[in-house]
Amino acid sequence: PRGMDIDAFARAKYLSLTTFKRDGSAVATPVWLVREDDALLVITQGSSAKVRRIRNDPHVLLAPCDARGRMKGEQIAGLAVLQDPVETERITALIRKRYGFLGWMLTRRGSDDRTGIRISVG
Repeated sequence: PRGMDIDAFARAKYLSLTTFKRDGSAVATPVWLVREDDALLVITQGSSAKVRRIRNDPHVLLAPCDARGRMKGEQIAGLAVLQDPVETERITALIRKRYGFLGWMLTRRGSDDRTGIRISVG
């Protein structure tokens, strides 16, 4: 079956980001995203378990989803790389630009505890 291309993922409003615990069990979380070249960029709380899981295992699964995380397409594999504070701020600005006022409101709180994630697919 034909997999979804990065354009289809980039058009989605939410992305289900699945990370893996040490025991191999999967944890899916809906996140906002923005596309840059051949990568998808997301932000999350720096203290989140998701960041710890990516630090331990950068392999992730992605699928378009709704706000509650219900998947709306097939999953594809990706490789996640945690970003430094400067890059995290740049990603935050891109997310705010894409999601407008809501994006600004929801990225405002906990602004000193954010980590950007660059995900390459394919």
